[in-house]
Amino acid sequence: MKRERPPDARASVPGSPRQPAGAEPVDDRQLVERALKGDEAAYRELLERFRRPVFSLIYRMIGDRELAEDLAQESFVKAFNNLDSYNPRYRFSSWLFKIANNHAIDHLRRARLATVSIHGSPHAVDAEREEETRIVLEARDESPEQEIMALELGAEIEQAITQLRPEYRTAVILRHVESRPYEEIAEIMEIPVGTVKTFLHRARAELREALAHLREEKRAED
Repeated sequence: MKRERPPDARASVPGSPRQPAGAEPVDDRQLVERALKGDEAAYRELLERFRRPVFSLIYRMIGDRELAEDLAQESFVKAFNNLDSYNPRYRFSSWLFKIANNHAIDHLRRARLATVSIHGSPHAVDAEREEETRIVLEARDESPEQEIMALELGAEIEQAITQLRPEYRTAVILRHVESRPYEEIAEIMEIPVGTVKTFLHRARAELREALAHLREEKRAED
């Protein structure tokens, strides 16, 4: 069964089901099964679980909060209206992120809009969560002098990220913001794991090259 219109992704969901104290959380796949049988509470729970990460992904791709809200809403509408096409052998989050990512990329390609924020999630509930969701771009094998410091060079890094191919940007966001494992990123982007790692490697290399002049300026100051 398909729903003609899912709950609004931007609205509060006071009717979302609550788990009894000590109860095991319901698996995403079980919620999908219930939703397909017409259980509106299951739809609301899926929306509540994934509204924030879906919005965060799109916001970081687009850089415009209001537009990201619209695109996130559209992504949920598309996902819920095609819920019967979800294959339960795979993670529901991967399927949903794939829809949201493709929707954001389609928009970027149509509008040629290329802005992204490297700062913490706009929905971070506290300073600690904001710090955890920052994009970290330095390569592990670099010396401290070679590292790209996001907090110091935030504006320049943001500008450099806007020049990345959408595929590179997606890989960076999923890995360094959403902390998704390589395997799940591969599922979302529908590419091999090796290609994900290649995208990340090339993205970091392009960012280091784009920001080389800033490192030279820092050395000159020292």
